Amino acid sequence: MANTHNHAVPSGRVWPLLPLLFFLVVFLGSGLYYTAADTDFAFYQIKAPVVAMVAIVLSMLMARLAGQRLNTSVERLVAGIGHPNIILMCLVFLLAGAFASVSVSIGSVEATVQLGLSIIPSQWVLPALFLISAFIATAMGTSMGTIAATAPIAVGFTGATGLPMSLALGAVVGGAMFGDNLSMISDTTIAATRSQGVSLKDKFRVNIWIAVPAALLTLGLLIVLGGGEHQVESKPFQVALVVPYLLVFGLALSGLNVLAVLIIGIVAAGATGIAMMDDYNLATMNGAIYEGFQGMFEIMLLSMLIGGLSQLMTDQGGTRWVIERIHGLTRWLRLPLQRAGEMGIALLVVFANVFVANNTVAIVLTGEMARDIATDHGVDLRRSASMLDIFSCVVQGLIPYGAQVLLACSIAKLSPLALIGSIHYCWVLAIVGIVAITINRPRLNFVK
Repeated sequence: MANTHNHAVPSGRVWPLLPLLFFLVVFLGSGLYYTAADTDFAFYQIKAPVVAMVAIVLSMLMARLAGQRLNTSVERLVAGIGHPNIILMCLVFLLAGAFASVSVSIGSVEATVQLGLSIIPSQWVLPALFLISAFIATAMGTSMGTIAATAPIAVGFTGATGLPMSLALGAVVGGAMFGDNLSMISDTTIAATRSQGVSLKDKFRVNIWIAVPAALLTLGLLIVLGGGEHQVESKPFQVALVVPYLLVFGLALSGLNVLAVLIIGIVAAGATGIAMMDDYNLATMNGAIYEGFQGMFEIMLLSMLIGGLSQLMTDQGGTRWVIERIHGLTRWLRLPLQRAGEMGIALLVVFANVFVANNTVAIVLTGEMARDIATDHGVDLRRSASMLDIFSCVVQGLIPYGAQVLLACSIAKLSPLALIGSIHYCWVLAIVGIVAITINRPRLNFVK
């Protein structure tokens, strides 16, 4: 993300990473404190952009002590914030939020759920929940929105069928993470592809060979665990309300620019609402779009600030120090160069995600370092983008203080620690991802 082409890469030094360490420690420490105080959404009480701003000030002070002029630090900060990848990422975040908001406002989420219930065999409740969540998350590009829509249905299923609550919610969270990982309009997909400089379509083609086998294995496991027949009835729904989702998914798969895909999706969803609902008009659509913008404000602001912090750390040699440590680790693993690089990228994003409890933020934090590792180890950037998304997805779906697990548990009044063992997809995806690195599959014609 950060633009370092006009500056010589300094030797690796650990001290420039202290501001990032400060950010991670405050984020994790505050989350643990509020967890001990039994606060809901404990890891989201302290706003990350504020902590990131303090980290930036600390980084600039350290650069000043090292002899760099303050004006130079400000220029480099602005260069990082204003990098084309960061600006494009922020635009996509805004439009993705607007599309999701407009779609919810016209009832597309509920219609999509009912479509899934109408076409999936009713006796397979757990696989049905997984597939419905996967479909919605792939279309919406958000695991949180998917869980919010589907978890209440899972709670209802458990009451009607006698299935354990943890299994039903685990299927929902697993399906949501699967769809979010593959979606063309997911913020994690956007962050991973933009940070590595690859297209959405190319990253999808790599991901599908890892995520789909994991999903199929999970479905088989859910069929066994579900056992027996359960009656599930779908409610009437209007097929036209599903069309905006299908349109966005189809256009994204065609390779159309993501900004164009989202703009078309917003217009299509708004037009559908105006045509089908008497009380839905341009003012209502305008309000829904702005509400979507507001929902993306924090992640957009944080992405900009992290981009600036990444630039400052890179200029001072912090990024190079991390790369050198990853090199040392990969040599210790005694793996072939490419596989060692991919394992290093996976460990990098896993470490970051454990601390920040947000897979998009973890990818934004590590994207520039991952690209450097990929370049140094001969890793195809399509595979590095895929590794970032896959292993951040694994961690995000399994940490008990992550937003997805907390949301599902708050809806079902269940302990997060009781749920994470039942999110089978993320456990299976971790295994399949490691196997994919080990056997170098899928193989690609190298693109540097």
